Amino acid sequence: MTRLIVQNMTCGHCKAAVERAITALDPAAQVAVDLPGKTVDVTSGVSTEALIAALSGEGYDATAA
Repeated sequence: MTRLIVQNMTCGHCKAAVERAITALDPAAQVAVDLPGKTVDVTSGVSTEALIAALSGEGYDATAA
């Protein structure tokens, strides 16, 4: 599992956009978004760097936790 911190994720639209960006990389990925905690847990074979790049492409500032 990879945990990412996404500071500028604030609403349901953000949650959906983050999930969509990750599942575009890996349709089988398991994604758990915690809006209040500003974290995303991802179970996938995709690298942390690729996940961060995908979220960056959607306008989200993600870092590894």
